[in-house]
Amino acid sequence: MNKTLKVSQPWYREPWPWLLMAGPFVVVVASLVTAWIAVKTSDGLVTEDYYRQGLAANLTIERSQEAEKLGVVAAVRVTEGRIAVRLSARSAGFTPPQALTLTLSHPTRAGLDQTQTLVRSAEGYVGQFHLPVAGHWILLIEDTAGVWRMMGNLVLPASREILIGGTPAGPPAEP
Repeated sequence: MNKTLKVSQPWYREPWPWLLMAGPFVVVVASLVTAWIAVKTSDGLVTEDYYRQGLAANLTIERSQEAEKLGVVAAVRVTEGRIAVRLSARSAGFTPPQALTLTLSHPTRAGLDQTQTLVRSAEGYVGQFHLPVAGHWILLIEDTAGVWRMMGNLVLPASREILIGGTPAGPPAEP
């Protein structure tokens, strides 16, 4: 009977140790890449000046409350990329501003946001915007002096006039 003795090779010449070490090695490399990404990129939602932004948020709330106190109402009509705004208010001391800042913000796609300053004319405040046929938008209307602001929703296509703000108690103040 002939017995052949198999000569064993050194461990590094065998495939099994390498195969067993591959899993932990991949995990170590992945954790190093993750740590590098965490160190090199900024946290977009965390801000350095959170206190100042908190104060700005309070100012924003005060401006919205001022619009409510004055009873400012904006009637917004959208037609083929054109937005027309008519202002009215229940407060007798309300004077329509010479210009409005109108911002259209898309809730999920910031690249579509648009801001324009609209100057008062005979038909109200009018501006041209590049709008898609359909979609949901957030509409922000502010006076250029920074005294009041109003926010509302605009769903396109809009077949009727959209009111933002409270309903005036008396006759509207004409622009």
